[in-house]
Amino acid sequence: MPYVGHGGGSKICTFKGMAKEMISVTPDEVSTGRLHGYLLGAIGPRPIAFASTVDEKGRPNLSPFSFFNVFGSKPPILIFSPARRVRDNTTKHTLQNVLLTKEVVINIVNYNMVQQMSLSSTEYPKGENEFKKAGLTMVRSDLVKPFRVGESPVQFECKVTKVEALGKEGGAGNLIFSEVLKVHIDKAILDEEGVIDQAKIDQVARMGGNWYSRANMGLFEVAKPLSTMGVGVDALPSQIRLSKVLTGNDLGMLANVEKIPSQKEVDEFIDSNIEIRSIISGGERKDLEVRAQEYLRNNDVQSALKTLLAP
Repeated sequence: MPYVGHGGGSKICTFKGMAKEMISVTPDEVSTGRLHGYLLGAIGPRPIAFASTVDEKGRPNLSPFSFFNVFGSKPPILIFSPARRVRDNTTKHTLQNVLLTKEVVINIVNYNMVQQMSLSSTEYPKGENEFKKAGLTMVRSDLVKPFRVGESPVQFECKVTKVEALGKEGGAGNLIFSEVLKVHIDKAILDEEGVIDQAKIDQVARMGGNWYSRANMGLFEVAKPLSTMGVGVDALPSQIRLSKVLTGNDLGMLANVEKIPSQKEVDEFIDSNIEIRSIISGGERKDLEVRAQEYLRNNDVQSALKTLLAP
């Protein structure tokens, strides 16, 4: 028989000779932010709905949501939930657009685009095109107005059949019932029988904090977008954006900075770095880009940018 006792505001529970110290809370005795952290830290990994919508003027919007799953196949229903912002109880552009247009494209996120997906969650002003800010490809849909994400391995064109608000306070969810009208699947992720190969699709899922999960590869971190707003991929110089070496994830990391380093900062970096001066003297732009990737793998974004901005 388990024994449960109290001590220091927590509970000491003994199960099969093993003791656990448990904390217990009710939702109204902790802040919404703290409860949000408990929920997201405990419930995961969560799939990501990369939702594409358009506003009343036809302007694209793109944002990820990890309150998401599939809830039937006849009819095929996907449900995701943009929550009201805790800090000021406002609603997100995705929800506003869906209520106006009743259409959405839900794109699946794989590892190759995770940094760009994260960057797109930056709260850019209404009307800003997150496809461009994140450096993702806009593909016209066949049956709905919102665009598909070309880099996504699976894209679902959907009509919105219902939106159910779960509350009126900050943190409250809004269930968006999305009926799938058409599915687009990258042939490269199919196996010999035409079924989606779970290794090839290489999905990522959301965990708590900065943590994500990658199928068969375990946990990894992605730094959250700057609260001051990253410059976006479209603000990077063309020699960086058009590089054949840098990946989408590389661009997503490079664009998550508040400002591009000045020429003075670049010159000072080069003057103090023998290795970079040696690469420059060798005349191979590709070598600079490979070195920048190494900086990015060590989360040194500023050094990567300064390397790429070298003349």
